[in-house]
Amino acid sequence: MGSKKLDDLISGNLRHFVFMALGFILVMGIAGVMVFFWILRGEQQVMVPPVQGMELTEALLELQSRRLNPYIRLRYSQSPFDRGLILEQGPIAGTFVKAGRRIELVVSQGTVINRVENFIGRNIDAVRLDLMTLTVGSGGPLLVLREPVMLDYSPETPGTIIQQSPVAGTDISGPTQLEFVVSRGPQQPLLTVPQLTGLPISNALEWIGETGVVFEFSVREPSGGESGETVVLQSPSAGTTVTANTVVNLTVTSPAALFENEVFGLFSHSMAPNPFPLPVRLEAVLPTGERRALVDVNFPGGRFTVPYRLPANSVLILSLLNREIHRETVREPEPDWFF
Repeated sequence: MGSKKLDDLISGNLRHFVFMALGFILVMGIAGVMVFFWILRGEQQVMVPPVQGMELTEALLELQSRRLNPYIRLRYSQSPFDRGLILEQGPIAGTFVKAGRRIELVVSQGTVINRVENFIGRNIDAVRLDLMTLTVGSGGPLLVLREPVMLDYSPETPGTIIQQSPVAGTDISGPTQLEFVVSRGPQQPLLTVPQLTGLPISNALEWIGETGVVFEFSVREPSGGESGETVVLQSPSAGTTVTANTVVNLTVTSPAALFENEVFGLFSHSMAPNPFPLPVRLEAVLPTGERRALVDVNFPGGRFTVPYRLPANSVLILSLLNREIHRETVREPEPDWFF
């Protein structure tokens, strides 16, 4: 009898435990389902960010941070400054969507060019830069400039485009070659050779910079009572009327004496010929760090020569259009040894 009661008691406790376990599992299952749906609902509540007007890279990063997938379409726009910007988006900003949703982005590929524009009157260098930015989709250049350009005398400023082919307004549907005729300035303008004989070298260089004559220097020792560092000969002579590209040859004398560690010499550098004179500057950087301008002049190219008197180890710097093209260090001449 006692054994039967014990068995009944154990069976009752076991059933109670099983029921409790099943209840716990049911509660945890319901909680898990609620958490799952809560997470799922959270994914559905991603808000679409405002990316219209952004650059494409910036917009992609923004969508990635929201777990949204971009779908990109390209379209021409009215302004070349729109290139690479988001023109439209869908769904619109502020819309709540499920994570992973595809967001459509309309991206500008710039303005569509279907006609040749009018380049006459523009500077050739500026046009070259503009043409580098024009492409056909992901292909090559849309407009290709035939080089070298043709040059002709004209009243227009040197470097100005005076003729073009194809003419402005010509329809284009693919890569097109452009041909330009560019002004080299007035035809053979005349000038009067200034009086340079008798001037110190520094004054002669100043006159050259102001009058724009093409020059070439040579150096010799003074003789017959001549002063040092002076222009003693010139050809053509002063007062002669010549064309602007005529070279005026100037002979100057070397100094009678130099200070210790000073060097007198003739700087010489060959430059490529240009269709019209370009700004050229020769300056020296002294061993102290001081910069000293020797000459500023418009020069058409050829042999560029300038006398100088400088401390040894100075550096001569030649610049064309404010860009350095040559430098060299002034050295003392090696001594002559006699045995």
